[in-house]
Amino acid sequence: MPNPNILISAFADEAANRKTALEQFSALAAIGLRYYSPRFIDLDGTGTVEHVVDLNKSKLKRLAKLQDEFGLSVTSIGARIGKVKLLNVDDGSHNKFIAMDKYLKTEVANTIRAAHGLGTKLVRGFSFYHPIGSKPEDHVAHAADQIGQIVDACAAEGLVYGLEIEPNLVGETGPLLAAIAKKLKHPNMVLIYDGGNIAAQNKDRLQCFSEFLDMLPYLGWMHIKDYAIDRRLNWSGAVDEERLKNFVPADVGDAGHDAVLRELREHLPKLDKKMKKLGVPGFFLETEPHLKGGGQFGGFSGPDGMGVAVRALCSVLDYVGIDYSIRNFDDIRAARGF
Repeated sequence: MPNPNILISAFADEAANRKTALEQFSALAAIGLRYYSPRFIDLDGTGTVEHVVDLNKSKLKRLAKLQDEFGLSVTSIGARIGKVKLLNVDDGSHNKFIAMDKYLKTEVANTIRAAHGLGTKLVRGFSFYHPIGSKPEDHVAHAADQIGQIVDACAAEGLVYGLEIEPNLVGETGPLLAAIAKKLKHPNMVLIYDGGNIAAQNKDRLQCFSEFLDMLPYLGWMHIKDYAIDRRLNWSGAVDEERLKNFVPADVGDAGHDAVLRELREHLPKLDKKMKKLGVPGFFLETEPHLKGGGQFGGFSGPDGMGVAVRALCSVLDYVGIDYSIRNFDDIRAARGF
């Protein structure tokens, strides 16, 4: 029986020292990738870095032309939707609160425009910051209501909203994200598993695997990063910036990607069919490795770090028996018209 297939992608800005579009696309094409997710980008090489959702129509058109030149297609918009406060309360954090009606007309609308401009069906997003000191489970209903409005807006435009697991948000665990997905029961909303974001909460490979199983019925794609737990750091129940220095390639961390991907292998045919039905090319594994540092709104690996991360992922895929495709000489011949 043949091995199932996945598509490998990457957050392009992680591969570029200066975030220029030429750096990003050159690095990913050289590694052999065909797909990427845009986030922060210096389109013209002037030193001005913008988030992709802030690009105007003209800049999106130029970016789309450039990605075509490098033989790249967009996996998802690396949006920041949902990384704002759920409630308008002063909890000592620097996070902003934006009223939902305004948020839909600005951030969400701009993200949808970027998705259409760059030719993708997928939007990555988050589940809102609950007030510091409160329990995330107490805010599931409220978060689900607001996420539901975002999903409706995406669905109306033929897009799919992927809700990513991340520390310090309402959806910081597999069970919490599953509860949100179960509440909404929306065909245009899927979950995004990220083992590194779970291990960063001082959770070992068994806990990461358990949370993967919680998310599996609603899974749409996966981010690939890993994390080496440092037991010397005191655990307060929240992930702070100090902990975001310990990200590692997928073959050496505490998230147990070998076990997760081996389990994924059994479900890939069904997941691939689900995503293709939604108009997506297939099931994506997207590298977001943070090997040289991470933060609230992004991370950095450099061209060398991205190469290390992709090769580490490929080695785990080879080990568990999942096939993938990177560029080869046939792609070069096709580009030359042979």
